[in-house]
Amino acid sequence: MADNLKIVVHVKPGSRKGPLVETDEQGQLTIFVQGKAIDGKANEGVILALADHFGVAKSHITITRGHTSRIKQVIIDR
Repeated sequence: MADNLKIVVHVKPGSRKGPLVETDEQGQLTIFVQGKAIDGKANEGVILALADHFGVAKSHITITRGHTSRIKQVIIDR
């Protein structure tokens, strides 16, 4: 059985810092992406940044909640 990781991330679209994944003291992930929240560009950036951060294929990352929000729930199949 695959090991699934369910996380909540905070997204900062249109950032010049991105793509970047930062973890704060409480373990909350903040993802900075260059794509703006237009036509799903920010969501694509989130998937690419998380795939790189966790070392998995982008097909293993699914946004399950928050497609139009800055706070998203994501499942990562590892």
